[in-house]
Amino acid sequence: MYLTSNILNALIPFLLLPILTRNLSVADYGQVVMFQTFLSAISAIVGLNTIGAANRKYYDGNVDQLVLMRFNGSCFQILLVSFLLLSLVGILFKAQLAKLLSIPDGWVLYAVLGASFLFITNMRLGQWQIRNKAKLFGLLQVGSGIINMLLSVIFVVFLQQSGEGRIDAIVISSALSAVLSMALLYRDKLIDAFSFRLKYLKEALLFGVPLLPHALGMLLLTMSDRFIINHKLGVADVGIYMVALQLSSALAVIFDAINKAFVPWLFDRLKNECFFEKLKIVKVTYCYMLSLLFIALLAFFIAPYIVVMIAGDKYIEAGRIIGWVCLGQIFSGMYLMVTNYIFYAKKTQYLSLTTIISGMLGVALLFIGVTYFSLLGAAVAFALAKCIHFVFTFYISNKVYPMPWGLRNDSES
Repeated sequence: MYLTSNILNALIPFLLLPILTRNLSVADYGQVVMFQTFLSAISAIVGLNTIGAANRKYYDGNVDQLVLMRFNGSCFQILLVSFLLLSLVGILFKAQLAKLLSIPDGWVLYAVLGASFLFITNMRLGQWQIRNKAKLFGLLQVGSGIINMLLSVIFVVFLQQSGEGRIDAIVISSALSAVLSMALLYRDKLIDAFSFRLKYLKEALLFGVPLLPHALGMLLLTMSDRFIINHKLGVADVGIYMVALQLSSALAVIFDAINKAFVPWLFDRLKNECFFEKLKIVKVTYCYMLSLLFIALLAFFIAPYIVVMIAGDKYIEAGRIIGWVCLGQIFSGMYLMVTNYIFYAKKTQYLSLTTIISGMLGVALLFIGVTYFSLLGAAVAFALAKCIHFVFTFYISNKVYPMPWGLRNDSES
């Protein structure tokens, strides 16, 4: 059910893409993309990753309902404080941020508001997930996405509100989901937002704050391209680039679904500490990676035609770069196959290291690529950054949890 829900939710942006690209100018679409990028950045900060702390608390021994209510309430209090601080920053630096992002001033605070609403919805989803309430999880996740899509069509197509309509749809749909989520959290007695407990605040922060470098590193790796393209080439080129990236992200959805199925199978076999089981895992992984590289090769020949068919002729430039962007997504899929060993070994502190270093190298490559080769340089830099991230993580994973990647038993040599 989770897989079905995630796939349906991921389909919504693809269904919206041809509607938006045909009803918005390239520049308007670029502005919408920059807003969504900023929204994602704020979402990584607001609440300080305490949703993970709330989910993890459920598995602590001897924890009753009252403790969970108060702990979840502490996470909500952290959200409230971070929202107020980010709003203050947004008010003080609204003009500068809007200029940096090439968006209207008012959208800056919309992003802070939208990210806070999404936090509440994700908290409700997380509490269902840890309790295996897959149907309720899917109903809220997919339902919220459908409302977002319907409002976008109404505002952009029928009311012809251009990019502003798309932003209004995002904020309004996230607000409706947040109100419903908060009501459901209270109905199920899962939150007490008015009970102040310093020890729970500290516990939530100790869990969430150390994850910030990893979250920000992932943002650096995945979103710096939009900022640099906007700065060096302009917001219209951001729109062209993002059409290619969004279409290629269909691969990321598939890889994430495969990984969710692969992880339980992998962990179940690793716990046996059997060399032949490990050898089988390595062979399966190599076959999978070779298959992905073959898909990447096909993308260079087939994907350009798909871009024009879906997005329209004004995005033909996106077709010229999508092969490289798909190659980057392929390396992300390969990364997922090796990062699981770091989680199994409980050495997650290395994830921040690999992500930040790869992110910094990616930014440098992107800046050089865009400066000398325009959008093509951005796409090649994206692929190289993802490749570096994969190779570096592969190396670290084998250090913390050695596997027979050489197809032999190194311990006996």
